[in-house]
Amino acid sequence: MERRTDMKLSTRLLVLLALMGAGLIVASIGTIFLPFIGQGILSMLMLQDILAFIVPAVVFMMIVYHRPLHAMCLDRAPGLVSMLVVLAFFIISLPAMNWLVDMNQSMTLPSWMSGLETWMRATEDAAAETTEQLLDIHTVGELLACVFVVGFMAGLSEEILFRGAMLRTMQDSRLGTHAVVWIVAIVFSAIHMQFYGFIPRLLLGLWLGYLLVWTRSLWVPIIAHTLNNSTVVVFSYLSNKGVVSEDFVDKLGLPAAGSFPWLALLSVTACLALALWSHRYFTRRKHS
Repeated sequence: MERRTDMKLSTRLLVLLALMGAGLIVASIGTIFLPFIGQGILSMLMLQDILAFIVPAVVFMMIVYHRPLHAMCLDRAPGLVSMLVVLAFFIISLPAMNWLVDMNQSMTLPSWMSGLETWMRATEDAAAETTEQLLDIHTVGELLACVFVVGFMAGLSEEILFRGAMLRTMQDSRLGTHAVVWIVAIVFSAIHMQFYGFIPRLLLGLWLGYLLVWTRSLWVPIIAHTLNNSTVVVFSYLSNKGVVSEDFVDKLGLPAAGSFPWLALLSVTACLALALWSHRYFTRRKHS
């Protein structure tokens, strides 16, 4: 990537964080006026997506690189094989992810860390309450609005920031590809401040990062992220309407008490096989 500046990686990351901080401040100020434009929580989230994620990332890449869209891999359309891989991985990973979510949520800390655990549980409960309010949707209009904001806008903004700006500028350094993908995935999971979903979100971040590395198109992880978020919204709507049970998707892959998680293990194996195949396929295409 051709840079406009010779800033060190540490300086670049500080600039990106400063822009994010400024965006968060502006977004926080903007929330004061949200009661006047309606759809409070959705409007707040969209404002945050635009001002704290998208704008800082784009401005940062414009400062650092001559061709920001190219540097972010936004100028390359996703291929059909990429989309099939995204869809297949999403389906086969459901049992494994549900099992990991269940394990992560049942995590307990040693007694001497009880204060930290209490704070983590309180943070998790607050996030769960916000999510419950978001997913309390009963009309088609509410469904479409929620899919747009929680599905598309969240997927777009987070991928532009974490993979398009942070991962790509870290790739333009002496750090190895695997180290960069892991670091960004850890930051991506940690910034959500949901400790009892940290491990599944970390693995999601790894998958999204490798999708960008393999396909060289940011639209692939954007679509994968949007699919992940939108599915939760759609099934919440169907559950609220009584079409499916509340835990229709969430319980898939969870074993009965005392049973071995065979379906989750099969899901993990299939995910690893697909990831390995994807790596080889896209690497061959890159060098062909």
